[in-house]
Formats: sequence, structure tokens, C-alpha cells
Amino acid sequence: MKVEINTPSKSYSVIIKSGAIKLLGKQLNAKKYTKLYIITDQTVGPLHLDTLKAQLPNDLEAVEFQVPSGEQAKQFSVYEQCLEFALENGLDRNSCIIAFGGGAVGDLAGFVAATYMRGIDFFQIPTTILAHDSAVGGKTAINLPLGKNMVGVFHQPETVIYDIDFLKTLPTSEIRSGFAEVVKHALIADPQLLKYLMENITSLSEITDDMFVYILGRGIEIKAAVVSEDEKETGVRAVLNFGHTLGHAIEATAGYGKYTHGEAVMIGMVYALYLSKEKLGLTYDISKFIEWIHQLGYDSHIPNYLSFDQAFQAMQRDKKSVANKPHFVLLASVGKPVLEEVEKSLAEKTFITFKQME
Repeated sequence: MKVEINTPSKSYSVIIKSGAIKLLGKQLNAKKYTKLYIITDQTVGPLHLDTLKAQLPNDLEAVEFQVPSGEQAKQFSVYEQCLEFALENGLDRNSCIIAFGGGAVGDLAGFVAATYMRGIDFFQIPTTILAHDSAVGGKTAINLPLGKNMVGVFHQPETVIYDIDFLKTLPTSEIRSGFAEVVKHALIADPQLLKYLMENITSLSEITDDMFVYILGRGIEIKAAVVSEDEKETGVRAVLNFGHTLGHAIEATAGYGKYTHGEAVMIGMVYALYLSKEKLGLTYDISKFIEWIHQLGYDSHIPNYLSFDQAFQAMQRDKKSVANKPHFVLLASVGKPVLEEVEKSLAEKTFITFKQME
């Protein structure tokens, strides 16, 4: 399957299939790069780096750098190490970076590519389900202790090569994390996809290759449509942050890595559904949705340690906030997202009610 991404700054393809990595050599040869710089992490490297390197052109020199796994990669010290490694190994403006890993590696490597010598090419080769969302659209960033993805730029990749064979080594927690973003795309844009997911996927360990190609491809199509309309997140692209306002607050207050991104976002989506019911009169059957995600192994409750004041303070720092007033992506109905300012009193009432229901 191939999905075309068209933005004002660049158009490129996302290739999704088993064995897609075999297309990498042809893509690189077409660009005539001087050197390749592979950024991967300490989990993906030992598992899959040899597979990637076997596809590289023989006459193209490649260097590699392994960063910590997960959100620990997205910090200034690691970013600086990546830049210094690039200089030490003679990368120039005609070199290329390959982001090989999950969403954190893609965010970091993309930011390195965007800022090294004021910007060089990079390829996204995602190895997780979660990265079907983060690898597309050009967002690159690292974290601050007080907020996730607060330092970054938009920098579109040359190509995204999504070989679903890499997904077969994922632990269940990572499958669950990535699948949450598939659910997000269904909730904001495609009621039929949501119906398909709820009727056909009752165990995350039983998703077939054909199912993966369909649901990941459809998620990327949804994101492509939004990104083509709003590349720099000045308007409609904010709907892709459904569930992320509270989700990012959970991640930041817990300490990055304590919750996977998708697990935190799933809690945030349930909270946003309740807010949508209170503020917009959403009629969706939230209890049925919660029953389904519990069946898939998600924990939908707000962490006990998290008070509303802590959550609200973190949500005020969210990038969608205006004048310290949190704005949430809510649903008027499934497939019809809207961006709304939510009064502190309603946010607190819903937060407390939601917490007491669990």
C-alpha cells in the first residue's frame, strides 16, 4: 500500500507492506547522497540494524549512533550528542539521516536532520505501530522536563518506508501504545474504521498482516488529509491531538517512560469523551468503548497520584492552550472533532467524576 503526503513544503510517499525495507536502496541511490547517518535506539539496533544495513548501497558510506530507548532519547543531552557525532563523522549538507525506530527516535532524528547545517534530508523507517502517526507529517521535537515536544520544528521526510515485518518483535505494551493512535484516528475521522476495529479486533495479539496494512494505512490516510490542509498546525491539524491534552500531562507528571505514550493518550481520550458529553452533548456510548479497550488490556483510569491541580497546571502548558486556558479537541460526534476552550470548573468536575467512576 502507498499513501501520498502532499504539503506546501514537500510531497512524499509512505510505503506500507511486508518487506518494504527492500525498497530503501533504490530510494537512496536516486538521491546521490555523500554519507548516511543512521540514528536508532538500544532496543531496535540489536534486533534490526543488520536487516537495514543489508539494504544499503555498497558504495554509500554509513555511520550509526544508538540512543536510549523510548522518551529518554528526546532530551537535549542526547540531541547534542547526535549533532556532535554528525560533525565528527564528516556529514555535510548532501548527507542524509535515517530515523530507524519508534516515535521517539523519529522525533529526535528528524529534529537533528532539521537543524544540522540548517537542515538536511532524512528518511523515516518506523519499527512500531505508534510511529504510523509520528513518522508522517513532519513534526520533530525533543522534550523539556515540564512539557513534552516543546522544542522542535516542522521538517518533512523524503520518504517513509513502513515494513510491517518489524512489528513482529514488538512487546505487547508497544502494540497497545501504537494501537491507541489508530483508535484516535478512527474517533476523529472515520466511524466505519472505529466500527471495524471494535468488531474485528478483540485481542492485540491476533492482528494479522492484512489487518495491519489496512488499519495503519487508513490511519495514515486520515493524517495525510489533515496535514495537507494544515502543515504547521495553525488550525485544523490540532484535531490530531485528541486525547493528548491530558495524555501529555500524565506522561510529564509521571516521568517520561512510566506510561507509554499510547496508554496515556487512551486515558486522555476517555476523559475527552466525557468532556464532549458534558460540553457538546455527545451521545456516543462511552461505557461500551471503555469495555472494549479494557478487553484489549488498557487501563482507562486517571492515575491515583495525579490531582486535578497537577493535571490542570500541565494542561495549561499544552501547545493548544491560549493565555493559559486549556483548549481540548472534543467530539460533537464520532468523526466530527472540534477545538474548544474548556472552563476550569467543567474540567475539574469531569476529572473528579471520571476518577470516581473507576
